[in-house]
This record gives sequence, C-alpha cells and structure tokens, in this order.
Amino acid sequence: MTFINKLSAAWTANDSLLCVGLDPDMAKLPARFQSDPQGIYHFCREIIDATADLACAFKPQIAYFAALGAEGQLEQICAYAREHYPHIPLILDAKRGDIGATARQYAREAYDRYGADAVTVSPYMGSDSVEPYMEWSDRGIIVLCRTSNAGGSDLQFLNVDGKPLYQHVARLVAEKWNGNGQCALVVGATFPEELAQVRAIVGDMPLLVPGIGAQGGDIAATVKSGRTAAGSGMMINSSRAILYATPQAGEDFASAARRVAEETRDAINAHRA
Repeated sequence: MTFINKLSAAWTANDSLLCVGLDPDMAKLPARFQSDPQGIYHFCREIIDATADLACAFKPQIAYFAALGAEGQLEQICAYAREHYPHIPLILDAKRGDIGATARQYAREAYDRYGADAVTVSPYMGSDSVEPYMEWSDRGIIVLCRTSNAGGSDLQFLNVDGKPLYQHVARLVAEKWNGNGQCALVVGATFPEELAQVRAIVGDMPLLVPGIGAQGGDIAATVKSGRTAAGSGMMINSSRAILYATPQAGEDFASAARRVAEETRDAINAHRA
C-alpha cells in the first residue's frame, strides 16, 4: 500500500487528522524511564499504544533520538509501530537535504533502516536532491514549504517574480515533483493565511501541519484554512502537548496523553465540516 493510500485509510478509520509527534526529551520523562537504558523505547511505545486509535500518523523526530545515541531505540519503536499498527502511517521527521548520492543514503536510512512510510525533506538544493527518494515509488516525500517557526520568513517570504518563495515551492512540488503521486508539504498552523494559499495551489495534496499545541497555532483557523473540500487532507501534528500532558512527568503520562490526544482530535473534527 502506498503512503497516500495508507494515510487516506487512516483518516477514515480513526476519523482523525491528528498526527502524534514522538519527540522524547529525557529530562521530561518519568523517573523510571530516565534510569532505564531502554527508557526512550518504553516511553514511546506506551504513547503509541495510548493514542493509536486517535491518530492518522505517528511522526518520530530523529534529532531527539540521534542526540542521545538512541537510533537503535528508534529502530525498535518504528518496528513496534509497523508490527502492531501497520495501518497507521509512520513519518520520519528528518528534514534531509543534500546532493543526489548523499540523498540516496538518507532515503535508505528512512525507508529501509527505519521502515518509514514517508520522510520530511528540504527543497532548497533542488530537484536532484529529491529525486533519489522517488526510487521508492510507494513512499511519501514531505517537502518543507511554509514552516511554523518565525524565522522561516527570512527565506520563505522572499519575493520571487512577484510571489513569495514558499508559493513557488508549493507549485513546484505539485506540478513537477509529484510524479509518483506520493508528495506532501509541510505548512505551519501558525500561518493560517499562508496555509490557505498553499491549499489553493496544490489542490488535495496532503499537508503536514505542525504548530498547534505548544506552538500556539489555532485549531479552528488551521482546519478552516487547510482542509480539502472533503474535510480532510491534513496531518495536524501535536508533540509536546500530548507527550508531556501530565505535569512533572507523572506516572499517569499515558492516560494523560490519550486524554489530550482525544480532545485535540475532537477539536479538529468540530471544524472539518
């Protein structure tokens, strides 16, 4: 099954546009995980089990694992998700961008080593830095377009032939790079007007939308701006607000994560019609 087909099925099966981000910060984990050599794996596994019926995707952020030398635990987490929840897309948030030969190795890392259904990539080295990912014709390529951080405007809002650069990226991906039909774009919830502009350019192409929860993006404005005519088309990501829903890394973290995930999914659904 292709990434897009799996994502579409998950939207329907779980009635959800919520993507659960996995950004494990050791300082915020309950004490029993901090003293456990496999603590990151066990923590993320419980989060996955608690939220799998509420999510349309899981998105581990590779930097949180690599910084701690925990890539092996990331492999275990991805394997666990694939085995127990094979119907939920797994997105590796890596934001890779490099020349073709190196990009091919990054693609192998994402798709073969971690078994990801999709990976985030940067567009700013051009088409030959993205083409190697297309060799896996069933996997997704999620291209940075209008990111949720304030500094993104430094480049993404540059005027190019009368249009901001992020709109050129959106059009390039939709019209030239999407040969396999497996592309998506990253557009932040913190910029709902730009989100609406991207939706108008790319039609029904899926959008990965970070920026709600801890970053303060408004759910109602996000859904209104980014939904397709069918009330779908988005993976609205929340990471810290779900992972650390209980104060001071309490032992009830999994039930608290489930509660916040359910509240977030329902808040999103309230504006989809």
